[in-house]
Amino acid sequence: EALERRAHEVLDAAYEGGIRYFDAARSYGRAEDFLGSWLAARGLAPGAVTVGSKWGYTYTADWRVDVDEHEVKDLSVSTLRRQLGETRALIGEHLALYQIHSATLDSGVLDDPAVRDELARLREDGVRVGFTATGPRQAATIERALEVGGFDAVQATWNLHERSATAALTAAHQAGLGVIVKEALANGRLTA
Repeated sequence: EALERRAHEVLDAAYEGGIRYFDAARSYGRAEDFLGSWLAARGLAPGAVTVGSKWGYTYTADWRVDVDEHEVKDLSVSTLRRQLGETRALIGEHLALYQIHSATLDSGVLDDPAVRDELARLREDGVRVGFTATGPRQAATIERALEVGGFDAVQATWNLHERSATAALTAAHQAGLGVIVKEALANGRLTA
């Protein structure tokens, strides 16, 4: 309860500061739960803020730091279906963007016909579909996603230390995708 109250305080401060995009994921502990309860407590209507979340990792640490594995990555259609149901139960109609969490070329998720069909149905229901790119080949992942199509947004690492995806992100923007920059401050290395 104390952590949820603190999360609400942080969300209030962000909202009061003009933030209108909120990003969560199934693997971010209770992030969707706390965000959903904040949206309900504040009485914010769907569309008053943009809520994005991600599927593909299952959080398994149960708030413990001494476990060997904190999350399990599984980009299968069964995980997509399960986690979408969990996300909708917590965020409801506020979900505006649902992203593949840490898509890579090696994962094969961008070319998985069952996943692509499920994501297409989600888009038909009015939820935008995106992906986050990760790792040293994130530019190639973005390029492949542009080739296969069906995406509305991309989230990728870009900062003064990591600019390898600049051309691919520019191409995504030019193709009409929303571009979300993650790790803009290089995980704190660009702050005082």
